[in-house]
Amino acid sequence: MASAPYVYPGWGNPPAPATVVNATGIKSFTMAFVLASGCNPVWDGESGLTGGVHASYISQIKAAGADVIPSIGGWSGNKLGPNCTTVDALAGAYQKVINAFGLKAIDIDIENTDEFENTAVQDRILGALKVIKANNPSVKTIVTFGTSPTGPNYYGTRLVQQAKALGANIDVFTQMPFDFGGGSDMYASTVGATEGLKNLVKTTFGYTDAQAYSHIGISGMNGLSDQQEVTSVDTWTRIRDYAKNNGLARFTFWAVNRDRGCAGGGVVSDCSGIAQSDWAFTKVSAGF
Repeated sequence: MASAPYVYPGWGNPPAPATVVNATGIKSFTMAFVLASGCNPVWDGESGLTGGVHASYISQIKAAGADVIPSIGGWSGNKLGPNCTTVDALAGAYQKVINAFGLKAIDIDIENTDEFENTAVQDRILGALKVIKANNPSVKTIVTFGTSPTGPNYYGTRLVQQAKALGANIDVFTQMPFDFGGGSDMYASTVGATEGLKNLVKTTFGYTDAQAYSHIGISGMNGLSDQQEVTSVDTWTRIRDYAKNNGLARFTFWAVNRDRGCAGGGVVSDCSGIAQSDWAFTKVSAGF
């Protein structure tokens, strides 16, 4: 499940999972987003975890022969981190998601001022993931967060260092190398961000380079980013090869909904804003 591009069933003309799987050979998807109703996990725009559009889409993914990693959090909406006021309550909410879908991995997408830039919530999330790992040793824990072109910023650095300090036992630290004013060379910016994260993880945990790479990931944005940074299919292929050659643990992008061509279309929910064939980024990702 190392390569698992994001898909969002409630937005952007979501494609039929079987269509994408059959066209690309992709084996896993990361599904956005689990949000909060109080301290209870609910799919974005829904009243629970089961019986809605997201649960139906998971069934379609599994019927197509692929697997799914729910992503908890994201940029907007009401999130579990701030709404579950204790470590145990937050861990209980995460456990409900794991139990509902028999998960092998869980992705906590830590963004914005309510989670990423809130140190108390950062610590609560890490504490909850420590509980999850203790109670579910086989479940991979992933944290996903923003970055600068040279690596983690203050809050990203703190997140990694606190994971060590709290003994959170996180499996994969994944950065989102886009929307950072990365300029025209998204390959160089992505590699710069990833090398910065590798060095931080290496020094924080006392790892070798190889060990550090095996605990980090890349989560890109295909085509045009919100800040008009351009990642072409060729660039994404080079980034994939860099990630593969260095033994990264995770390789994903936002989003399969956008993995369709629309040159000059701008930043929209159902295509990439550049000229491309349908599912080209997913196909590249399947080669990770």
